[in-house]
Amino acid sequence: MGATENADLVRRGYEAFNAGDLATLGELFAEDAVWYAAGSGVLSGTKQGRDAIFAYFGELGGRSQGSFQAIVEDVVGGEDHTVGIHRSHAESNGKSLDVASTIAFVLRDGKVVEGREYAEDSAKGDEFWA
Repeated sequence: MGATENADLVRRGYEAFNAGDLATLGELFAEDAVWYAAGSGVLSGTKQGRDAIFAYFGELGGRSQGSFQAIVEDVVGGEDHTVGIHRSHAESNGKSLDVASTIAFVLRDGKVVEGREYAEDSAKGDEFWA
């Protein structure tokens, strides 16, 4: 796949994530995908495999009472790497999270095989998710 197709795949992934559409996400993620969540909080660390990644996504939704959204600002496609630039936004228990974030995706054969999440201030995220 080329840069344009990879960017389209990542955009579809963001749309499916924000809609809670696990069927579409299941089509987009390789079964053995790996996800890296930056920071040192309760949700940080490496997620091995699609099931672990989806469990992590579920934690984001559960801990934010379903309010978490990754609001896409841009997607930059590449042959092997595609970068999603977004705002991570959530509300929970009187707290709010609104930070600029990026995910560097590695795509192979039309599937996400790796995601590396970065935030402008990972300490804010760590505090929010605690």
